[in-house]
Amino acid sequence: MAATATPAAPPREMAVIGAGLMGGALAHLFSAAGWNVRVTDPMQPALDALSARLAALRAAAAPRPAGAPPLGTVTALRELGPAVAGVEIVIEAAPEKPSLKQSIFGELARLTGPGTILATNSSVIPVGTVAAQVDDVNARRVIGTHFWNPPELIPLVEVIQGPRSDVAAVTRTMEILHGVGKQPVHVRRDVVPGNRLQHALWREAMALVDEGVCAPEDVDAIIRNSFGLRLAVLGPLENADLVGLELTADIHRVVLPLLSRATTPSPGLLQRLESGARGVASGSGFYQGWTEERVAALRKRLVEHVQRLLRERG
Repeated sequence: MAATATPAAPPREMAVIGAGLMGGALAHLFSAAGWNVRVTDPMQPALDALSARLAALRAAAAPRPAGAPPLGTVTALRELGPAVAGVEIVIEAAPEKPSLKQSIFGELARLTGPGTILATNSSVIPVGTVAAQVDDVNARRVIGTHFWNPPELIPLVEVIQGPRSDVAAVTRTMEILHGVGKQPVHVRRDVVPGNRLQHALWREAMALVDEGVCAPEDVDAIIRNSFGLRLAVLGPLENADLVGLELTADIHRVVLPLLSRATTPSPGLLQRLESGARGVASGSGFYQGWTEERVAALRKRLVEHVQRLLRERG
C-alpha cells in the first residue's frame, strides 16, 4: 500500500499595524517564513507603496535555503477589524506617539479574541503605557516585541514583559520568533525608557555637533571607524573587563562629569525641525542633499554589511 502523504499544515496568520519601513519589513520577515500577513494602515499611500517595498526587500534578501516554506501572502487592508480578525499575533508598528498607540491597543482588545497576542514594536514607550486603555484581562496578552532596524536582518528581538503581561504570552511569542529565525531575549522589567544605550550615544553625538566640536559627518566617521568596528564582537562591559576596571574607573572620573546631561532634545535637532529639515523625508537634516538614490545606496550598504557579518558568524 502506498504511503499517505502528511498534509501540510495551513499557513499561520498574523497582522502588522503600520505599512511604513518597519511594518513592511516585518511583513516581509513573516511572509518569508511562510506566514500569511495582513498589513493595515489608515494612510492609503502607505498601503499603495507596500508592494514595491516588499519587492525591494525580497530582491535584496539572501537566497532562500532549500526546504524553506513557500512564501506566505501579504494582504493590505485599510480597516483594522478585518486585518486582525482571527490572527495569532498582531505587531503594532505605528508612529511613536503614546496616545496613538493607546488608542490602537484599546481597539485591539475589543476586536481580537483571547488567543491573539498583542505586541508593540515601540523602542521607547513602556508596554504598560501602551496598554493604558486595556482592561486587566486583555492586558495579560499585551507585550513588547522590539525589533531592531533593519528587522529582516538584525537577529535580536527584545520581548518585553509589561506589568500586567502573562508570562505565557511572552513564552509563546519567543517560540514564534524562533520559528521565523530570530533570537528573542526576555526583558523581564518594563523599564522607562527603553532603548537607552542607543539614545545615550545619539545625545552625546548631537551635543558634540551643537558645541561645535565636530561636524555631523566627522562624528559619524569617528564612530564608524573606531569603537563601532568592534561592537559586533566586543560589548562595552566585556571591553571594560578587557582594559581593566581600575583604568575604566579612572577614565570615568575624568570623562563622565563632562558628558551631556540634557533632559530635552538637542537644540540643534529642534532648530533643524523648526526650519523644515526632517532628515531624508525632506532632503536634509544633519546631512544635506538626501536624494532617493543616496538613501537607496546607503540602505544597500547597510543590508550588505549586516548580511556579510551574519554569514561570517555562520
